[in-house]
Amino acid sequence: MQMPQPWVLYGPHESALPLVLDSPHSGRWFPADFGSVLDETALRSAEDCFVDELVHPATGRGIALLAAQVSRVYLDVNRLADDIDPELLDAPWPDASPPSRKARLGKALAWRTLDDGRPVYARRLGVAELRGRIERCHTPYHRTLQGLLDAAHARFGRVLHLNCHSMNAVAGASGEGGAGRARPDFVLGDRDGSTCDPALTEFVRATLAAMGYEVTVNDPFKGVALVQLYSNPAAGRHSLQLEINKRLYMDEATVQPHAGFAPLQRDLMRLIDALVDGWGATS
Repeated sequence: MQMPQPWVLYGPHESALPLVLDSPHSGRWFPADFGSVLDETALRSAEDCFVDELVHPATGRGIALLAAQVSRVYLDVNRLADDIDPELLDAPWPDASPPSRKARLGKALAWRTLDDGRPVYARRLGVAELRGRIERCHTPYHRTLQGLLDAAHARFGRVLHLNCHSMNAVAGASGEGGAGRARPDFVLGDRDGSTCDPALTEFVRATLAAMGYEVTVNDPFKGVALVQLYSNPAAGRHSLQLEINKRLYMDEATVQPHAGFAPLQRDLMRLIDALVDGWGATS
């Protein structure tokens, strides 16, 4: 079966409001050249399941939503292009930088292990193989997201990029925050105030907290490449990572939505509407 386009754009090609959403980890396509030793159920434990569906109603407000279609385990677009895990390759990467913290956890551009420590492969990847994945998946996703953000910023003089994710209810063996740690309902990540105006981060936190949710900021997730690369709060470019606890809307064992999906989706649209009314309305 032919590999689909690595990303899909829902809603308008240019946002009608100074908001852009992206869901880089909701992709569930496993390309034929993947070669993982794990079954689909295991691999989907790393997926931000249904996050693109949760926030999709925002497109009806004229907000663009970019979503990955390829599994993050195959190629994680929420990493820098040079975030290479040398332990996964069968030869040295040319001009390699020292391994990042994500690489040491086995979660660089191509994942070496799952959250629970299980190895993804019984082999090592070739340099050319990984380069091909970057060219097919990473480069076009980043180019498209940057184009959406640039267009919104040019039109409105400001833009808020909501980088949408979900997290397992409890951290795995190599998960953020420490093995066995129960996670809150939401985690907001702005890399310690460097990617989003802290007042805007606080507006999102307070809005969700007023709905009854437990919300933390930068604990245990601060945000990775996609909020880091395209943000500049001083220039009106704000990027905020939004992590949603999977237990709010799905059964992690069966990988299926449960009765909490629709209420959570409505609350997320209440958040979007609050942002539009309180920050994103045109002046």
